[in-house]
Amino acid sequence: MEITPSAHAAALWAGLHLLLLLVLSLMVVRQRRKHHVVLGDGGVPELVQAIRAFGNATEYVPTGLIAISVLALAGAAPMLVHLLGFILFAGRVAHAVGLSRTGEANLGRTAGVILTWVAYLVAGVALIFYAIP
Repeated sequence: MEITPSAHAAALWAGLHLLLLLVLSLMVVRQRRKHHVVLGDGGVPELVQAIRAFGNATEYVPTGLIAISVLALAGAAPMLVHLLGFILFAGRVAHAVGLSRTGEANLGRTAGVILTWVAYLVAGVALIFYAIP
């Protein structure tokens, strides 16, 4: 089976998103060790933020990667796959940085949500387009 350029693009973005999830997971572990919290958040604001940054990414990244992968399988142009991968990744990084700094609303969190929604919207429309024979 020949691997298409779109599949290579999807693999790149899946790999980058997995690394992002690993970094966010390590940030949770770091806060747990620092504050000696084994289970839950211990009421520690920094740990709560780290847990939510990781949790929020795990809520959005899998669906985004599924959409990117299905587009690659459906024959979408590699540029579209890269565009969606980049927008989703930039959104998830911006959101994680914003949430890790403060629990309040801020530019990073807002930009992250908007970029994630844009990636979802474009991917959804593109998937419907590729579904029509």
